[in-house]
Amino acid sequence: MDIPQITPKATAEKGAMGQIYLATGKQVALRQWQEAPGGFGPPTNREYETVGYLLSGVLEIEFDGGIATMNSGDSWLVPAGANHRYRVLEPIMAIEATAPPARFADRDHPV
Repeated sequence: MDIPQITPKATAEKGAMGQIYLATGKQVALRQWQEAPGGFGPPTNREYETVGYLLSGVLEIEFDGGIATMNSGDSWLVPAGANHRYRVLEPIMAIEATAPPARFADRDHPV
């Protein structure tokens, strides 16, 4: 039996792209993003599925030939392998879940 995991804010690890790693299980992981406004990053794709929830701010995501604007309270799904990129229009705080966990085996790097 696995032991429940608590990840205190004070000891949460920070990733190379600025993400803060929250609780991480065998099948899913949580991470937090806090970003200032900026232009679109380069297109990327990941080997994991990402589901996100925008706590505050305004964010654009470009994929499948379109651009969607998200506001506080909106959520999104980026399928594994989908080319996409983000642009922050107003400072954001977002939570993402990745499955399988992006935290392991360098999965946070582009495919």
